[in-house]
Amino acid sequence: MSNEDITLTAGDAEVTVQPGNGGRIGGLRVGGVELLRQGERFGCFPMVPWCGRTRDGRFRDGAVLRQLPLNSPPHAIHGTARDGAWRTARVSADEAVITYDLVDPWPHPGRVTQVVALTENSLTLGMAVETYGSSFPAQIGWHPWFNRTLGDGRAEGARLDFTPAWQEERGADHLPTGNRVDPKPGPWDDCFGMPDGVDVTVTWPGQLELRVASREQWVVVYDEQEAAVCVEPQTGPPNGLNTLPRLVTPIDPLEAGTTWTWRRL
Repeated sequence: MSNEDITLTAGDAEVTVQPGNGGRIGGLRVGGVELLRQGERFGCFPMVPWCGRTRDGRFRDGAVLRQLPLNSPPHAIHGTARDGAWRTARVSADEAVITYDLVDPWPHPGRVTQVVALTENSLTLGMAVETYGSSFPAQIGWHPWFNRTLGDGRAEGARLDFTPAWQEERGADHLPTGNRVDPKPGPWDDCFGMPDGVDVTVTWPGQLELRVASREQWVVVYDEQEAAVCVEPQTGPPNGLNTLPRLVTPIDPLEAGTTWTWRRL
């Protein structure tokens, strides 16, 4: 099937899926109000086969030291799939399945499958990474850009509410140092640990409340930009290919998911 944009609808919710633009969610509208920042690099993109920054673009792959392109010098950031064209495998009114084949510069052949499922009050994103050959380390995550203000932008900006067990101490190179510290007040460009699962609420006062949930235990929160706030559930911390690799094997794919649930206020 083609990689043209897909529109899913359920009740008064509408989602745009963009296989041809990195498999990202290009828009999420509730009652006609857009929740995601618009633009070719925004929306919500999948981070795979790694999340956040990989130090110096290098990671250990068994006995081999691999080098990735430095797309955020001096590091490699957010994986390769967001820059590629995905293909549509299946579509219905409220669900889409899209796939991406891992290619250079990622050193291992494999396939990523993403499922996007919409209801009238929730959006569920699921992803799986499979190998076509040898085992390799990988990560899965999502990088949504939620609009800081909704509608005409004159209302109060989004508030974030979450209770992490720890914060990954961030070094001058923007990577975790390996130390876990007590959560600090924002603004943030930081990774937090939530061992019972990611649970973050984004509230636009008087308008909408949206809960980001995942069984995964790490979330990066980025709110240093005026236009948007980001809540990024992922299977490990930044630089996780080196510090906390999750192995994809021929009999054990790497799988993850996140569900966003909203209600009007």
